Amino acid sequence: MSLRQYLRVWLACLRYSLVRTMMFRFDFFLWSAVELAWMSVNVLLVEVIYRHTDSVAGWSKYEMLLLVGTSMLIQRLLMGFFWTNLFEMGRNVRTGYFDFYLAQPGNPLFMVSTRKLDPDGLANTFVAAGVIYYSAHRLGLHPGVTGVLLYLALVACGLVIHYSLFLLATSTTFWIIKTEGIEGSYFTVVDFSRLPREAFRGFANVLLVYLLPAVVVSNVPAHALIHGFQPAYALWLFAASLAWFALAVFVFNQGLKRYASASS
Repeated sequence: MSLRQYLRVWLACLRYSLVRTMMFRFDFFLWSAVELAWMSVNVLLVEVIYRHTDSVAGWSKYEMLLLVGTSMLIQRLLMGFFWTNLFEMGRNVRTGYFDFYLAQPGNPLFMVSTRKLDPDGLANTFVAAGVIYYSAHRLGLHPGVTGVLLYLALVACGLVIHYSLFLLATSTTFWIIKTEGIEGSYFTVVDFSRLPREAFRGFANVLLVYLLPAVVVSNVPAHALIHGFQPAYALWLFAASLAWFALAVFVFNQGLKRYASASS
């Protein structure tokens, strides 16, 4: 398939997802409200913490709020574009419905990752963007077009890392029947992305900053917006996104070799 054909397939999936959402409007508003409540709790937590201190690991209140907003933005993008698809992969492998994706003319990973979109998750990206804008305004930041584009590029790298980590977790379904615990552990790890990198010491720093880059996915974009673009940090995040994506694709392809249709 050509790039144009992949785009047409994705647009068809987008149209299907929007039509399905309009058929179940209450479900859309309910889950949008649930996610909004979760995001509000995170923002209020920052407010409560900074009532008792002026700085956490060298981060002021609005710097921390910008970091939390960046983390929420990346997670909302993941939830909107990929989460449902990858979360259902384990069930599809167990039931044999995964054959449907293998029968498609396109790349199996593309088909698995993009069949559905969650408009409720995407709707709250505007809330996350609002938190980021408000924090930047209170910090007196005025990034130009180049600064905003660099920030978005770093956010995209963070999204690739989130996607790769979740794909790795769900790909274990080719070897293990029940993977709910492994998939759930993904959320435990990425929760650390809302914390400053400077707060980690010793083994936690090695594990969550270097081995599992759960912290840098949001810290690097937020740091670039606050303190200016730093090539070393950007290259670090870019290299990490490439490495983790390559590993995730390799594990997924190895799993495909082991897959035997449950319907045959």
